[in-house]
Amino acid sequence: MDDGYGVCGMGGEGILIELRGIGYTYPGRNIPVLDGCDFTLYESERIGLIGSNGSGKTTLFHIMMGLVKPAVGTVEIFGKTMKKEKDFVKARQRIGLLFQDSDDQLFCPTVLEDVAFGPLNMGKNLGEARDIAIRTLNAVGLSGFEDRITTKLSGGEKRIAALAAVLAMEPRVLLLDEPTTGLDEVTKDRLIDILIRLDKPMIIISHEYDFLSKTTKILCSMKQGRISKNGGVHFHHHIHAHVHGDDPHKHE
Repeated sequence: MDDGYGVCGMGGEGILIELRGIGYTYPGRNIPVLDGCDFTLYESERIGLIGSNGSGKTTLFHIMMGLVKPAVGTVEIFGKTMKKEKDFVKARQRIGLLFQDSDDQLFCPTVLEDVAFGPLNMGKNLGEARDIAIRTLNAVGLSGFEDRITTKLSGGEKRIAALAAVLAMEPRVLLLDEPTTGLDEVTKDRLIDILIRLDKPMIIISHEYDFLSKTTKILCSMKQGRISKNGGVHFHHHIHAHVHGDDPHKHE
């Protein structure tokens, strides 16, 4: 009998990422954060992932990237079972992970160097990497930021620059971890516009339903160490009024 848990993903072309029976417990804790967790990302899917703090959402991303090793379970990326670090090294070149904190992603002196870093590590020569970086910065609206010092950027500029660094590697899949944290509405709208224009499968962790409604098509949630596919949930927007609109209230 279906208990509401299981593989998240609506199907489609090929399977890009598949986790089966994943178990993981944080060091020093007794209760697993992931407990028999299954997840599937198909080609062309854009999935929004919600869940309470500490529910294991970021850990799930780190397991997909090989940054954390599960206690049990199988990780399959692009049709290959990941067994050793060298398997993940190749997979990481095709999966773009945007961290929660942009300062964890930007470590070069200038924006251009940061965005060119990935292409250089993937074997591009200096000229090729520079061209890719400039082209990517133009695409995300950061033309003219090439020589800007990364530590001098605003929080929103850092987030867009970090995304540019990810996109410059031309990943096949995007994993975005709370990309709107700390962003003002203008930068958030700018990020939405960039993501809408991207023709890539992606998984976005966020607490913001409105943001997910504009950037993803499927909503999944983490609960009790597993992923629930909320197939009956449809994003929608509505306008309503209250006689005493300034009074505190909530919607059920």
